[in-house]
Amino acid sequence: MVTIQTVECKNCGKSFTKLPSQIKKYPNNFCSKSCAAKYNNTHKTHGTRRSKLEAHIEQQLRADFPNLELICNRKDAIGSELDFYFPQLRLAIELNGIFHYEPIYGPDKLERIQSNDQQKFSACNAVGIELCVIDASSAKHATKAIKERYYTIVRDLVIRLIGRAGDTDVQVL
Repeated sequence: MVTIQTVECKNCGKSFTKLPSQIKKYPNNFCSKSCAAKYNNTHKTHGTRRSKLEAHIEQQLRADFPNLELICNRKDAIGSELDFYFPQLRLAIELNGIFHYEPIYGPDKLERIQSNDQQKFSACNAVGIELCVIDASSAKHATKAIKERYYTIVRDLVIRLIGRAGDTDVQVL
């Protein structure tokens, strides 16, 4: 006779049944692969969701514009993650890689990504944030030349908006 145990999903709290051997094998119980992925992605202890290109651009921006507030990869402004957000300039910048344009993980995933991109654009527009999307899909590897090319694009955009805003507190180093 096989005994079945009722357990609670670590992510959503839903009750479901499992074999005792499965419970001993894995300390966290999940009702679905989706719940497991959501939990594991939000409780990561290694790796990152940011590209090397984004990390490089952030580092350079902080060095070149030390008096300019920069918020990276947070949801504060519109309830959705923005790669780079400059509150003083009312500017957000998104670096969109190949996943935003090609069905790398299938057409359904691409559709969700593109829908999310459209929602970001609408949310920024609704609160008066200018959203600039930079197509970085051709950047297959984060070489020094590619990092510098995309940083130059971002830097020049920021400099142009600083000039337009007439912000005298912000200096370009």
